[in-house]
Amino acid sequence: MAIIAKITTQKKNAERYNIFLDHGKGEEYAFSVDQDILIRFQLKKGMELDELDITEIQFEDEVKKAFNMALTFLSYRMRSKKEIVDYLKKKEVDDPIIPDVIHKLIDYKYINDEEFAKAYVRTQVNTAIKGPEVIKQELIEKGIEQDILLKSLFLYTMGEQVEKAIKLISKTIPKNNKASERQTKQKIEQTLQRKGFTWDVIQIAMEEAVIEKNTDEEWGALEHHGMKAHRKYCKLEGWEYEQKMKQALFRKGFDLDMIEKYINDIKDGD
Repeated sequence: MAIIAKITTQKKNAERYNIFLDHGKGEEYAFSVDQDILIRFQLKKGMELDELDITEIQFEDEVKKAFNMALTFLSYRMRSKKEIVDYLKKKEVDDPIIPDVIHKLIDYKYINDEEFAKAYVRTQVNTAIKGPEVIKQELIEKGIEQDILLKSLFLYTMGEQVEKAIKLISKTIPKNNKASERQTKQKIEQTLQRKGFTWDVIQIAMEEAVIEKNTDEEWGALEHHGMKAHRKYCKLEGWEYEQKMKQALFRKGFDLDMIEKYINDIKDGD
């Protein structure tokens, strides 16, 4: 059994107190506690504490410190429960402390995964060009449960998804594009898929967006790739030359009739 011999306020933090105990050999510093812990346990000079009391007080003080740490982390933006747990582990908070902190945060309504997921979806819809699949994966990484995740994604309407997809298409089509129309469409579809848009949305967006090249643009792109292929295969002759040219340009997505016309133009030029 020990007796509290003295309680002093810390110089650098007026809300923390140093506890000095006397185990029968004179007072000595034992531990420090937060003001809330001091009040809750009604710690005062002359009070007797056994080892169990001291262990409980120190545990609750560690919970309080971790709780304050979590509040600071939350002050920048909303967080999911998993984000808080990961942060506390990174700060080397002992595992037995973390559940108590999470319970307090939920009890005081500082964290709520359902509200977090809804707010996250709204923010992504308003500030980024992402499809629902990417947002879904991000929520999974933040530890959001499946039922909450699916409910929150309903906030991202089909109309908004199509609008975002069309906007991404307009940014994806490069200026002075030298790719064929077919290859351009394939690249756009791949980009939309990587950004998390579903095939249904991609089809609607592709139909509504202006992607088609006019004949002059397509021919210009064909000439660009045709010259590269010609330089590569110009030493070949006859059927072999034509086949290599056709294969190279067809892989680039050009129409076979246009390819044959281009090859005939080259032969006429020779």
